[in-house]
Amino acid sequence: MSTPILVIDDDPTFNAILVRTLNRRGLHALGAETIDAAEQLITEIRPQRVILDLNLAGNSGLNLIPQLLAANTHCRIVILTGYGSIATAVEAIKRGATQYFTKPVDLDAILAAFTNTQPNETVTPPDEPLSVDRLEWEHIQRVLTENEGNISATARALKMHRRTLQRKLSKHPVRQ
Repeated sequence: MSTPILVIDDDPTFNAILVRTLNRRGLHALGAETIDAAEQLITEIRPQRVILDLNLAGNSGLNLIPQLLAANTHCRIVILTGYGSIATAVEAIKRGATQYFTKPVDLDAILAAFTNTQPNETVTPPDEPLSVDRLEWEHIQRVLTENEGNISATARALKMHRRTLQRKLSKHPVRQ
């Protein structure tokens, strides 16, 4: 029997529903809601497939990628996030993630990412350039990623007041 799919998400409801749905489909799945619980399961089961939330109670899920790959070099990691950005998507792929999705996402798409070894060639870049608001969001996300999620360091780098940055980050990302 293959190792279970490891679901790492700090939202207990989402985590439980995703684990239950995977199990109902005949796939063995386990959930972890904290980084400590995830690290313990990574060591114990050496997962081959992981669904990883980008934001784990204020910490970056990206920091778990090296540990996941060290435990199993063939690990397929799908990143999920409620606040997607180009910067975090690029960083996730650079660190070794297989796929990056913005919630909500279809379970079939997640499962396909585990088995798909070829890039999706049907994805085409947008015809229109990004709006100024979206460019600002992307820039903030890139600088935030460079500062490993540290709000204070990001605010200093952007020459922005910390509270202003927090207010911008609390809003949903601007649509294209």
